[in-house]
Amino acid sequence: MGLSLLMSCNKGDNQETQRENFFQGAEAMVMESVMFAILAERSLGPKLYGIFPRGRLEQYIPSRKLETEELRFPDLSAEIAEKMARFHGMSMPFNKEPKWLFGTMEKYLKQVLKIKFTKESHARKLNKCLSSNLPKEMANLRSLLEATSSPVVFCHNDCQEGNILLLNESENSEKQSLMLIDFEYSSYNYRGFDIGNHFCEWMYDYTYEKFPFFKASFSNYPTRKQQIHFISSYMTECQPGYENLSNEERSKIENEMLTEVNRFALASHFFWGLWSIVQAKISSIEFGYMEYATARFDAYFQQKRRLGL
Repeated sequence: MGLSLLMSCNKGDNQETQRENFFQGAEAMVMESVMFAILAERSLGPKLYGIFPRGRLEQYIPSRKLETEELRFPDLSAEIAEKMARFHGMSMPFNKEPKWLFGTMEKYLKQVLKIKFTKESHARKLNKCLSSNLPKEMANLRSLLEATSSPVVFCHNDCQEGNILLLNESENSEKQSLMLIDFEYSSYNYRGFDIGNHFCEWMYDYTYEKFPFFKASFSNYPTRKQQIHFISSYMTECQPGYENLSNEERSKIENEMLTEVNRFALASHFFWGLWSIVQAKISSIEFGYMEYATARFDAYFQQKRRLGL
């Protein structure tokens, strides 16, 4: 979904853009394959059997994807937290500067500001989004998050139910076994975004069979108790001795993380709202992208009110 897809250019420029996109695509494929191999080696993803020019051969995992409502099941939520903590604990051979989040959002915003829809319903929804002064809103969001402490770790960045597998052999066992998949957006990023983004996904069911092919339930955002359950499981996995801390020490850590992840949940809504507007312009997939964009921006402003911002 590069910017060139939304801009006209002459023949010479087009050839140059094609070359640039080719090399960027090749570089991205190499990086993704390296990442995939490392995750497989550490049992955090399917095994990698081979790579070819336009794809790879990976292990088939007998499993099914989670359903949205299952994200709130305490045992599954705890294991997702543990898997995410292990993911965050990896050292990967990539640029460790947290440039992905706002770098990508800036790219999307530039595209969004140039988009023109011929379909009246799309144009109306785009105007609704733009009426919120998205450039100013993003600048304010950046200022808020820069003032929010959040460690930079290797993040999945798209930890929703469709990217979490429940392995078949454990389906009826007392201890569920999960595996994260689809690392397309993975990069070094702020911990708060990965957790906050996951919490946001509790609200969206993408298996809805009628247009717009998703269902948003804002009331399903995790409660404080559910968030603390996740955070406690996460910290127990990534910080040895966490369970032995005093109640006061644990409460301090949990409250700081609640502030962190709920602020970064704003970035999740803003990121996927922009992404969805771009997809409405360039994607041929049958999905209500503009409806999803407006739902995410509605949730963004609802989350701001919830936080008293």
